[in-house]
Amino acid sequence: MLNSNKRAITLNLKHERGRALLFEMARRADVLLENFSPGTMDRLGVGWPELCRVNPRLVYASGSGYGLSGPDRDNLAMDLTIQAVSGLISTTSFADSPPVKAGPAVVDFLSGIHLYAAVTTALFERERTGKGRLVEVAMQEAAYTTLTSHLDAFWQSGNVPPRAGNRSHTRSPLNLYPTNDGYVAINVAVEEHWHHLSAAMGREDLRNDSRFRTNADRVTHIDETDAIVGAWTRTLGKMEVFTITKQHRIPCAPVRDVGEVMHDPHMHQRGMLEWIEHDEIGRIVVPTSPLRFHGADTVATAPSPKLAQHNAEVYGRWLGLSSGEIADLAQSGAMVSSWSRVPIKVGSASTATTSVADAST
Repeated sequence: MLNSNKRAITLNLKHERGRALLFEMARRADVLLENFSPGTMDRLGVGWPELCRVNPRLVYASGSGYGLSGPDRDNLAMDLTIQAVSGLISTTSFADSPPVKAGPAVVDFLSGIHLYAAVTTALFERERTGKGRLVEVAMQEAAYTTLTSHLDAFWQSGNVPPRAGNRSHTRSPLNLYPTNDGYVAINVAVEEHWHHLSAAMGREDLRNDSRFRTNADRVTHIDETDAIVGAWTRTLGKMEVFTITKQHRIPCAPVRDVGEVMHDPHMHQRGMLEWIEHDEIGRIVVPTSPLRFHGADTVATAPSPKLAQHNAEVYGRWLGLSSGEIADLAQSGAMVSSWSRVPIKVGSASTATTSVADAST
């Protein structure tokens, strides 16, 4: 899914010659990205202080759970635990149900996107100053800003807002509504949308009903509002509702599963999704990139590489090592030829387990 068009190498950063290879790559690189636990790269002798001396133009990017500083920096972090500690999970689910996590790995990707922004900003700065910079993103901090509506509700009322399920605390109708073959999401953002929806439902009488005249009225009578909309959507299929609301310019979308989304004609036409042949899995759908650079040539999508597949290419063509030198490094343990998991130890306690290839890619 995520490693198309990348080159995969292996590198043992606990080996002296492996560290030497990383220093050589850092001399030639624009960016190094790492997401080890804070302090791991420093303990291995390949942290920012060492690498910026080798290459003052290097942009060194670190992604972690809680950041490189602060009292919580050494807390273990996964998408689930950061969803919990950042407040995301507390907002998700229905008022009378326990909190639940978001289905997808939202924090992992939010953090990666923010780190990409930090890297590109630092590269832009380097074009003006000639100097690189250490940049970092903490998963917890990347997640916090998604709580804007809940934070606003808190400051408006002075109380923690209850979980609202698929509803909004401040807008109605905004919900998932049942159809005869699934669900649709409808979001009435402005009064014009409500007028259009009333017309689409054949209920223009609602405009003069004091319970539904304004958004504030509809929020006050949210159960009645949702009952009216749901009674209409239940009579139709989700694509029928979508077609009608599209014609009436009402924000709406069918609730689709992953099987439906991966065959989305729109995303295939735009090149975001693509069918490729994988030598082990067969014919599969993979994403390309949501970033579009108009006027630039498109790049053919290649399947994700095998670990160590490009050792000879990267160490040979990029660093200029001979095949004999590469073989000697592999034999010495400075590189590994297949998947390996190496515990990173602090004193006598193993605090993390990670692929030794991570820091070099």
